Amino acid sequence: KNYLSLNFKAVKRNLDILVISDLHLGTYGSKATEVLTYLKTVDAKKIVINGDFVDIMLFNKNFWPNSHMKVIKYFLDLISQGKEIYYVVGNHDESLRKFLNFKIQNFKIVNQVVLDTDIGKAWFFHGDVFDFSIQSQWITKLAGYTYDYMIVINNWINKKIMKPLGGVRLNFSKTIKSYVKTAVQYLGNFEELAAETAQKNGYKYVACGHIHSPKIKTYNVNGEDITYMNSGDWLESLSSLEFINNKWSIHEHTPSEDEFEKEEGGRIEMTNKELFTDLLAEFKIHRDK
Repeated sequence: KNYLSLNFKAVKRNLDILVISDLHLGTYGSKATEVLTYLKTVDAKKIVINGDFVDIMLFNKNFWPNSHMKVIKYFLDLISQGKEIYYVVGNHDESLRKFLNFKIQNFKIVNQVVLDTDIGKAWFFHGDVFDFSIQSQWITKLAGYTYDYMIVINNWINKKIMKPLGGVRLNFSKTIKSYVKTAVQYLGNFEELAAETAQKNGYKYVACGHIHSPKIKTYNVNGEDITYMNSGDWLESLSSLEFINNKWSIHEHTPSEDEFEKEEGGRIEMTNKELFTDLLAEFKIHRDK
């Protein structure tokens, strides 16, 4: 029986580079269960976490589901295995900039990273440096809180109303936020500015996160083709950038019904006492080992 189960175990896809960003762990909107499911299907030689991994800006100490902790533990396991991982700091986890260039094994915290590939140098940074909205942080924070509560309402409607009635899942939070992000992108000339800056610095590819809009598009800058890429997010798009066989592509994860159930059922408010109990249990596990 065990032998048969091993035969049917899913084979991981081998990637040269994986770029994942905007997980926003610690917020209601983060699809941590889906993140973990996806990560378990790939084996990347190099990983770029392109900002906003943990949402320190909107962090709620009473909300930290097990699914979010499992994602943290998964990456800690990769670090302990010696996987080459770059943590690029974003605007929602910018307090980590105090630890720039911190390194442990092959894990490093950076503002930006450049990787050489056979098809040209690729430049990775979160993208908040180009976004006019971060100049007014209280606006960004207010928008974040509003969106987070929209996610809660959205999930409640889907679980309590739409599912029992057999209706299609609503996703009004994605629709509304797309207008906001489109405005930010338009007013800030985000993509064009990223491509122009990349060309000036001698990079053929530039990859950002931040605006939650997965895309690969080539711009002609001063007669040179520069490819702009965005890894999207794990609130709505559930996307990443994958580099394999000298080709970049966008991967979009399609969650199963089981993942929906786990994610919606696992979003619980935890009291300080419950958090401390979990902490004690975690230490007990380590002592037993």
